[in-house]
Amino acid sequence: MLLFASALSTTLPALAQEMPTTLPPTPAIGAEVVRQPWSDPLESLGTLKANESVILSATVTEIISTINFEGGEQVKQGDVLVRLDDTQEEADLRSAQALRQERQNAVNRLTQLQSRNLAPRADVEDSRAQLQQVEADIQSLEALLANYTIRAPFDGVVGVRRVSVGTLITPGTELATLDDVSSMKLDFQVPEVRLGVLSQGLPLNATTTAYPDQVFEGEIATIDSRVDPVSRSIQVRAVLDNSAGVLKPGMLMRVTIARSPREALVIPESAVVPQGQRKRVWVITDTEQGTIEQRDIEVGSRREGEVEVTAGLEAGELVVTHGADRLHSAATIQLLGMEDEDTSVSDILQSQRSGEGN
Repeated sequence: MLLFASALSTTLPALAQEMPTTLPPTPAIGAEVVRQPWSDPLESLGTLKANESVILSATVTEIISTINFEGGEQVKQGDVLVRLDDTQEEADLRSAQALRQERQNAVNRLTQLQSRNLAPRADVEDSRAQLQQVEADIQSLEALLANYTIRAPFDGVVGVRRVSVGTLITPGTELATLDDVSSMKLDFQVPEVRLGVLSQGLPLNATTTAYPDQVFEGEIATIDSRVDPVSRSIQVRAVLDNSAGVLKPGMLMRVTIARSPREALVIPESAVVPQGQRKRVWVITDTEQGTIEQRDIEVGSRREGEVEVTAGLEAGELVVTHGADRLHSAATIQLLGMEDEDTSVSDILQSQRSGEGN
């Protein structure tokens, strides 16, 4: 027994000398606590409409004589798009204009005679009434002729034409569409419980799968005066700038309304370590020594990949975002890099692998 104790006493100091006094640092990636604009997003789906939109059609039955567009052109208000055959109406107008000249001459003659007491006043008044009747007929014919010329009611883009020269059209026949797409109306539904946070002028962002890398900015222009009693939602209309001309009527868009805009402390969501009801982060206290401390924080709202911190951190502090699952109170870290808007985790890891390879 004494021999075993003696051997053990001589072995333990040797083992203690061979064991490392400290554990190697844990590789980790960090991020800075930053202050940036923040809001509580309210999301919905909406459908785009042109700022102004109309289906071009005629109000008379006639044959098309001229079409001045092919489709897709930008036109100005008043541009002639389609002409109908108005040969008969033009002849009727010329006839009426000739009759007006005849009646005008009759009025002039009778007026001169009446001034010399050679014609009764009643004849003068009758001739003037006949002249007025002809002028009314001319105005009616001119108004009718205007229906034979279809003009652009506003600036816009003409859609695909539906007819050809020589087609006999009737009132209501669709010739083409005309859309003012310089700006777009975006209609969407919001639950009535969110009505209190809506107001005209509230900014929003909209995205579409057609252009996944683009964010279109706009603002709320109109809030409907009634809540739908079936869906318990209210219709909201926003206006988006479309000076680039990429948005088209009928497109589906995802709407994100920025509620309660404010400045907030923000960290990557990966930095938060849940422990029951508590939320904690590992704070890097010294980047050179790799020392860390665990700290309780309070969080607010979240958005994709980020979380708002309402208490427990200050702007400019550094937190561990990757590698926290291997940390403990006695651990130190080897900071591989800092992730931010310009540097992703994959960039840091790729740079680390490249450095090890060299």
